[in-house]
Amino acid sequence: MFLLLGLQCISCNGTSAELPGTESENSGRIIVGAERFDRYLKILKDKNIGLVVNQTSLVGETPLVDSLLKLNVSVKKIFTPEHGFRGTADAGEKVKSSRDEKTGLPIISLYGSKKKPAPEDIQDLDVLVFDLQDVGARFYTYISTLHYVMEACAENGKPLIILDRPNPNGFYVDGPVLDTAFRSFVGMHPVPIVHGMTVGEYASMLNGEMWLKAGTQCELTVVPCLNYDHAALYNVRVKPSPNLPNMTAIYLYPSLCLFEGTAVSIGRGTDKPFQLIGYPEFDNQSFSFIPQSREGAQDPPYKGVTCYGIDLSNLPQKHFQQKKSLDLSWLIDMYRKYPDKKKFFTPFFQKLAGTAELQRQIESGKTEEEIRYSWQPALEKFKSLRKKYLLYKDF
Repeated sequence: MFLLLGLQCISCNGTSAELPGTESENSGRIIVGAERFDRYLKILKDKNIGLVVNQTSLVGETPLVDSLLKLNVSVKKIFTPEHGFRGTADAGEKVKSSRDEKTGLPIISLYGSKKKPAPEDIQDLDVLVFDLQDVGARFYTYISTLHYVMEACAENGKPLIILDRPNPNGFYVDGPVLDTAFRSFVGMHPVPIVHGMTVGEYASMLNGEMWLKAGTQCELTVVPCLNYDHAALYNVRVKPSPNLPNMTAIYLYPSLCLFEGTAVSIGRGTDKPFQLIGYPEFDNQSFSFIPQSREGAQDPPYKGVTCYGIDLSNLPQKHFQQKKSLDLSWLIDMYRKYPDKKKFFTPFFQKLAGTAELQRQIESGKTEEEIRYSWQPALEKFKSLRKKYLLYKDF
């Protein structure tokens, strides 16, 4: 079941001018789903609401939870993904459930003792609302949290509203398509590393392809963005997670995250995470960095050890606009130069890649062109599937 608000329009007649955060479609500014109160407040009226949110869930400068409470929406619970409600927890760090100091609302962690809302968590709710800023990579875990929230809603008869946001890496599709034998929380679905879809589009695909448990389907409503299309470059205003501090890191993330399954540091514990690559034994490099403990990276790889490598932080935005693809050259080069190749890859690499084939290809000396060629049949099949669920003009 699927309703797209704004195309099949449910509106609060005559109220849009009175609501904060609403704006004309003709303004030209990208307007995110959360700002379009006139499209979803009517559904929330007189209902008990659960929010799946974090620090990126803003209406202008105001957290969505505060905006809804001011509008007398009965928000009862907050659910949070990896990194927690404030977005400060380390990658992979288990987050405990707690209570929000400002509102007193209970915060239920979906990245701690459980990743899926339990029936008792949502039995007293009428509607759940999902509003998280994703970055468009298969291994970014917000879409895995989306899967489990949709599954819980489907199993317990609860409708879900997605307040859509642009995908900052939504201007291309690339990478190996996941082999479901390698399914994990960093890759749950047979999609490429860069899928080129917003959360709303992705959720529609999960429903439409019946990828939830036992083929169940969630009662889904998407409030789309205005003035967005997949050719647009969207600057994320708030760090979506602690180690993606700027747009350069977000653009590099799909390529550099593969290094998380290797002996190479990607700069966690520095002021340029996901913008540096290196390791202690990388000889003949003038650039160096020393990872240290800091918020969001309490115990980074090579903490306190000098790493030598490459600084990618000065790559211009135009580089990513023109390339529109993953960059495997850094990964291949680092492997070729690493002194003990048996220790270069960790078991986590195949989960991130979503396949065992990429590691085998690199180890066997395949070129980037040869590797990319091997992806094409599955990529073309996915691109055809993706078109069925697009809500915005494609690139």
